[in-house]
Amino acid sequence: MNSLKQKLLPQLFIIYTRYLIGGAFVFAAIVKIKGERFTTYEGTETPLNSPFHLFETLYQSGLYWKFLGVGQVVAGFLLMTQRYAKLGALMFLPIIANVFVITVSYDFKGTPIITGLMLLANILLVLWDWDELKILFNLTPVVENKNIWMKDKVWEITGLVLFVFDAGYRFFAVDYNIFLWFGTCVLIGLTGLIIGLRRRRIYAIVNRESSMVNSQ
Repeated sequence: MNSLKQKLLPQLFIIYTRYLIGGAFVFAAIVKIKGERFTTYEGTETPLNSPFHLFETLYQSGLYWKFLGVGQVVAGFLLMTQRYAKLGALMFLPIIANVFVITVSYDFKGTPIITGLMLLANILLVLWDWDELKILFNLTPVVENKNIWMKDKVWEITGLVLFVFDAGYRFFAVDYNIFLWFGTCVLIGLTGLIIGLRRRRIYAIVNRESSMVNSQ
């Protein structure tokens, strides 16, 4: 695993997986914090075993509905920061596991596929940091001492910008445009990628020149 963590593509995959599922959670949770329904459909008159009735029951709970939203936003934010992604992955796991079981239990049509993929992605994030997280099970942790590119500050800044836009747009937009939201998120992510790759190239040049000087 340690050798894998030094490779470019695996690091990028983990970084943007954190952005993706963290951002999706934040986007879905803001309406709960605002005290609004998750869907525009009122489920009061729907069957008790229907997804819409479940959403309506949770919505009518008031404080609990907002509590769910806060928990999701915190987990999503921690993932997107990259710096605290380990804690975010641990917090995210029971939440997404619960969401997955609910979508299966209430026959959400194709939604269990999405929530199932998010659950698998979350498990992957936990496994990625397992060497350090296993201290929670009284096992000796292994701290990676090598300079891993994914710890560059650019990913923290990109995550913060994504979070601010994601949460802010969802909170303040009355009639949000899903395409505008998605397009802006992609633009922010691509900007971070370009800057990150450029910084990686610069680091490689500096390290190579430093090695040449030391070898002389």
